[in-house]
Parts: sequence; structure tokens; C-alpha cells
Amino acid sequence: MIHIRNAREGDANLLSEIGIRAWQNAMASIGEADAMVDAARSAFFNFVAGSWITVTVIEWNGHAAGWAARETLDEKISDFWIDPAFTGHGLGTALLQDIEKDIAAQGFDTAMMQTHSANSEAISFFQKRGYAIHWLSIAYNPKLDRDVPSVGLSKALESTDDGTYGLVLV
Repeated sequence: MIHIRNAREGDANLLSEIGIRAWQNAMASIGEADAMVDAARSAFFNFVAGSWITVTVIEWNGHAAGWAARETLDEKISDFWIDPAFTGHGLGTALLQDIEKDIAAQGFDTAMMQTHSANSEAISFFQKRGYAIHWLSIAYNPKLDRDVPSVGLSKALESTDDGTYGLVLV
């Protein structure tokens, strides 16, 4: 059974380990993961410990199986990680739909995210769910201490606006 919840302050170790496993899986096709694993592990832990309030967790049969974050609580999905042991159960889709619903509820009409340009699995996942690539860049990532080529993806969200102004009374 799928359950989606907000992260809790004590989730940092658990969620950072999920993040590192998913990151290592994604980096396997890109290479260089071994050289960056310590920096990545530290970055995951520090992020989740410091920004847990922005993190949404998905559980499968009572076990944390993935998480997503909106670090600045805007339309940008800053992190999206599903533990490789839990892929293929629709968890990524369910988590993405929940995040998109939150983004739309806060008045944003577009959801955005970025990923490594060679992360074909993630790019394919998001494209199958309506995202399109809008840019390619290479930028220095201080958390990993290296230049990282990235693609930016976005998706127009369905409006929940009923065309009226203000509160609708029924």
C-alpha cells in the first residue's frame, strides 16, 4: 500500500540513504560515482537534516521508499529519489502527482525540475509524465565540487481556477 507523508525531523539518516542509493543507481550509467560518493552522502544528509520541512516521503507497505523536495517551496522540484529496490510499483508516479498537486495548489501553473543530462532514466520518466526539456547547461555544483551538465524540464499543470475571482459560495 502506498502512503505519502511529510518528512519528519528524525528522517535524515533514512532519507539520505535512500537518496544515495538512487543517486548511485542513476550515476552508474554516467560514471564517476565512486569518486563522488562521500561528497554526495554528506550533501544528502545535510540537505535532508536542514530542509526536512520541504521534503515529501512516499512509503510502500510501511517502508520509506522514496522522497521528493521543493527546497524553495516554489514550482521547482529540487530532489526526486526512489530507492532502486522499490521501482516498478508506481511510487514515482504517485509521488510526482502529489508534488504537482501541491505546486498547483500554491498557485503555480508550471512544475520544473532539472537532472544530469546523461540521466536518461530520469529524463524518460519525466517525459512520459508530460515534461519537456527546455534547456541544457553546465554549471558548477558546490555540493559535489564539480561542473555538472544538466537539462531543465517543465510541465504545464492543469489549472484548478474556476474562472471566478475570490471565494465561491455554494
